[in-house]
Amino acid sequence: MPSSLELVSDGRLDSSRPLSHDSSDDRLFDAYSRAVTGAAESVSPAVVNIEVAHAIGPRSNPRNPDAPAGSGSGFIVAPDGYIITNSHVVHRASRISVTLSDGRKSDAQLIGDDPETDLAVIRISGSNLAAVPLGDSQEIRVGQLAIAIGNPYGFQCTVTAGVVSALGRSLRAGSGRLIDNVIQTDAALNPGNSGGPLVNSRGEVIGVNTAIILPAQGICFAIAINSAKLVAGHLIKDGKISRGYIGIAGHNVELPRRFVRFYRLPAETAVRVASVEANSPAAVGGIKQGDQIVRLGETPIAGIDDLQRHLTMSQVGVRTPVTVIRGTEKLELEIVPSEAAHKQRE
Repeated sequence: MPSSLELVSDGRLDSSRPLSHDSSDDRLFDAYSRAVTGAAESVSPAVVNIEVAHAIGPRSNPRNPDAPAGSGSGFIVAPDGYIITNSHVVHRASRISVTLSDGRKSDAQLIGDDPETDLAVIRISGSNLAAVPLGDSQEIRVGQLAIAIGNPYGFQCTVTAGVVSALGRSLRAGSGRLIDNVIQTDAALNPGNSGGPLVNSRGEVIGVNTAIILPAQGICFAIAINSAKLVAGHLIKDGKISRGYIGIAGHNVELPRRFVRFYRLPAETAVRVASVEANSPAAVGGIKQGDQIVRLGETPIAGIDDLQRHLTMSQVGVRTPVTVIRGTEKLELEIVPSEAAHKQRE
């Protein structure tokens, strides 16, 4: 029996002639399919379902306080059971239960939770668990393939694919703080997939899926994996994040080469200030919207990750020089990072 049919001139089906296919289109489609299926097959064993119970609060069940009150996804980043997920999935949970992709269930311990970046680390008992490789979000380019994987039900992973739509977005966390350098993608984020990985065609995690804008179909966001690695490291080590606060939102930009050569700047990228909070250390120090931060103290700032990495508790209350490019001028300003605004929003 023929595999395809073609209409003859009078409208009848002719089974003697197969439909013509563009072999180049077939090859492209096959390559796309292989990339998605290959990444999904390699990453899915490390993607878990997370169910939480809340003993108190509006999400709790007064008749059964330990009944599941919410769920999400996460992914194993170390063979000894460390899992990255969203803070809003596990925040204030009285009990956390994890279901692996093979159906095994385990109670989990909350290692650390950072509502400021909507990231958390939990841990389950085990060894030699499947773990995902972490990529480098600095290498992400707009238009590249992005694959969102989640485990909303605990017995089967869901996979959606699209492209990276934009970089350098800002997203307001539940704490009120703007999360900087967020990835925007059109890979659909299904309910229960929050906390799951966003991966590239090589199966490397490039982001942590965190939110969907419901009125805008197909617009989803993920926290860049470089930021997640930094936060997760502190949570695993200390159980919390202590950071200096200066009161800006920003994103990474490339500097014009003439600026780099003329001012002998240490990097070709910087942090462009998108907004400055009123009465913040940055505002008091004279930083303005549109400034491009290239140095904090003696440390070159090539991007948001550098700025976050060096705004630690050791900077709080310390007068710190900041070098910015404003228009065509290089300016030396001073700020005094604080922790007050961070504590206020907790």
